[in-house]
Amino acid sequence: MKVLKFGGTSVGSAERMKAVAKLVFNDEPKIVVLSAMSGTTNSLVEISNALYKNKTDQANEIINTLEEKYYKVVDELFSVKEFKEKGKELLSTHFGLIRSLMGDDLSDTEDLSSGQAGKKILSQGELISTGLFHLYLTEQKIDSVLLPALNFMRIDTNSEPDSYYIKENLTRELQLYPDKKLFITQGYICKNLFGEIDNLKRGGSDYTASLIGVAINSEEVQIWTDISGFHNNDPRYVGNTFSISQLSFDEAAELAYFGAKVLHPSTVLPAKLANIPVRLKNTMKPDDEGTLITDKPTGDGIKAIAAKDGITAIKIKSDRMLLAYGFLTKVFQVFEHFETPIDMITTSEVAVSVTIDDASRLRRIVEELKKIGEVEVSKNMTIVCLVGHNIMNQKGYIHKVFEALNYFPLRMISYGGSMHNISILIPSEEKKAVLEALHKSLF
Repeated sequence: MKVLKFGGTSVGSAERMKAVAKLVFNDEPKIVVLSAMSGTTNSLVEISNALYKNKTDQANEIINTLEEKYYKVVDELFSVKEFKEKGKELLSTHFGLIRSLMGDDLSDTEDLSSGQAGKKILSQGELISTGLFHLYLTEQKIDSVLLPALNFMRIDTNSEPDSYYIKENLTRELQLYPDKKLFITQGYICKNLFGEIDNLKRGGSDYTASLIGVAINSEEVQIWTDISGFHNNDPRYVGNTFSISQLSFDEAAELAYFGAKVLHPSTVLPAKLANIPVRLKNTMKPDDEGTLITDKPTGDGIKAIAAKDGITAIKIKSDRMLLAYGFLTKVFQVFEHFETPIDMITTSEVAVSVTIDDASRLRRIVEELKKIGEVEVSKNMTIVCLVGHNIMNQKGYIHKVFEALNYFPLRMISYGGSMHNISILIPSEEKKAVLEALHKSLF
């Protein structure tokens, strides 16, 4: 059995849903994981934040606009009156639930990191998209089963997937339908250890597909988006890029983490540990080869470039001439205390520089670091990551990289920590020019 995940743009309109239905309609057993329709989650976040700020009129306006959009989708998706009515009933149920939550306690933070009402609102996107898609398959007389992800997807107290629970409960759900071959379920949403609705964070539908693939020992997990797999550079900023036919799990993980939007960073690890191939495909161009990710690297050297924005660089200079014993330990303890991961790190005789992509606790981090030494903060930075296999042992690449970057200001360089990447920190306004210069030099 395969697992096929379709992202928001893949189900972003009635036309796209119909195209996905054609792709999944065959005799091959599969579980189809759907995201919310493109733009929906952003609207749901806006609704939740407006309610958090007691801006009820603004929330109502966003709800009405989103509901109107979905009623148009229903009219375009279904051709039979009976199913149009069922589609409208489905929308009425979900938007009725959203409106019923308007008086509830949403969250104690604007990013909805807690609060059941906010998370219930965010879950409606995937519930609507899967409900409409399953209803469309039924209208087309395509036999399928709608599997509620909330029946088997669960995270623990550390917000990590409960793999044993997922495997046991998903297996039990599938055993209820021994003769069925096509199953539809939601990405992103889950329950927590207390039985409350929760989620796998933004982009989590890819993660859902990977976790399901491991739970059923799938022969392959396919991630369908609007681009034909990983490209050797970001096509939004650089012309003449091309898709990469095959990558190793390690190479794919580096690219996903450092900015390649085609795959959610958490997706790779479960598949890697279970050695389940992951294939990236383009819903708009289903005949394109895409990218196959396996445990086997193909060829040495740099294969792709990715860029990660929203980076903050923090330099901590020791009060003593040379780094004192225990200095680094104290620095890292600050970031551990505030649960803030570090992306890059470089050191000198008297200072250490690190980067973070989560600046939500920056003020408190800086306050603590000032007790250790002098602190400098640089915002609006970008990490450019060059990814490949066995890079350190290949001659000539470093020369090409630094020759291309000769006229750009480089804030930090990380080389040698991994056999798979070279990372460079630059001001974000230089990103496009840097990507173009590296592309010209390397490819």
